[in-house]
Amino acid sequence: MATHEAACSCGQLAVELEGDPVRASVCHCLACQRRTGSTYGFQARWPVESSRITGEAREYRRVSDDGDEERRFYFCPECGATVYYFTDPEFIAIPVGVLGEPDFPPPSVSVYESRKHAWVTLPDGAQHHH
Repeated sequence: MATHEAACSCGQLAVELEGDPVRASVCHCLACQRRTGSTYGFQARWPVESSRITGEAREYRRVSDDGDEERRFYFCPECGATVYYFTDPEFIAIPVGVLGEPDFPPPSVSVYESRKHAWVTLPDGAQHHH
């Protein structure tokens, strides 16, 4: 079984993940653009029970772009990197960049495409949600 290790920039906050993710997706919402400082967020989700969190985290809460659900983001209080978050109580979402795996599989789902930058292209076969 595959093991993945997510960590912040300074290494103080980490998440060990067992198995493969259930989904990898990109989100083009404005909140993800602001949170990442990029044109989209790229994240993968695992069942919560397959994760083990170590280190100290601070929480940031916000309401989704749809205005219907609260999102809880956890970041390192030392370096500020977001290492995990929850959009659903059953799954932990991990920003793919904190995994440090350049060969991580491409996203299979793309959401909030109404806010996608025109030059961003997605892998063939990805599901598209506006």
